[in-house]
Amino acid sequence: MMSNKLNILVPTDFSKNASNALSYAIKLYANQHCTFYILHSTFINEAVARAYQSAYSEDNQNRVVIEHSLAEVIKQAKATNANPKHNFEALLSGEELKTAVKNAVQEYNINMVVMGTKGATGAVEYVMGSNTIKVIRKITECPVLVLPETFSFVEPKQITFPTDYNRSYDEKEIQVLKNLADLYHSKLRIVHINVDLELSEVQENNMVMLKKYLGDYEHSFHWLPDYTTKAKAIAKFVDDLEIDILAMINYKHGILEKILNEPVIKNLTFNPKIPILVIPK
Repeated sequence: MMSNKLNILVPTDFSKNASNALSYAIKLYANQHCTFYILHSTFINEAVARAYQSAYSEDNQNRVVIEHSLAEVIKQAKATNANPKHNFEALLSGEELKTAVKNAVQEYNINMVVMGTKGATGAVEYVMGSNTIKVIRKITECPVLVLPETFSFVEPKQITFPTDYNRSYDEKEIQVLKNLADLYHSKLRIVHINVDLELSEVQENNMVMLKKYLGDYEHSFHWLPDYTTKAKAIAKFVDDLEIDILAMINYKHGILEKILNEPVIKNLTFNPKIPILVIPK
């Protein structure tokens, strides 16, 4: 079960997408006592700075201006989502975003990072293939919830969890799923992409253990045919069953890594229609 009070980290670059991520987080945890840490990183990659001088003007780098902007984000959040269970804190860092997030996660005992997939620049390399991916790969202490651009909050009644059953899961990893399911009594849909006709003994044992961990939580197991890419198979399942959140564990040779490394995905960027919960190994 979740702790009585949660610490949620939401990075912001003051874009509409970042604002949307904060709004989603506030609504997702509407019934929980939370402190939301709103983090802005002033770090700029030199190449990005040259390409996007209008987006990252000198004024935007002025500490006073940024502190005012952070205060405005919190003021707006409080005004539009008044909730006595919620507190807000502003964080400002000069570190690269992935490092700033990691430091904040450790310092403030963060339970969840919530962030959008697209920043203020709008550049293709800044969608899922850059900042978000860097944060996902950097953070090992807590899950990261990634919001697609302009996604509006809906209660997550169904959460899908793709697995190849090739590795065992520990209770800590599965507890992240349970915690999310607890918020709105979500159904957990476990999905296996059927590459081989039968499971190996190792896969069978891992599936049995997963069933045990899920215990009394409402859940079901599904088998999908082997598509040309795992991303397509999962996307079709998400659409067919009207899934609200896609959850994946981030580990070497796992499904998330394979999806992000598939050639089509690398070229076009993985652009999910629903939030992705990335659970650290």
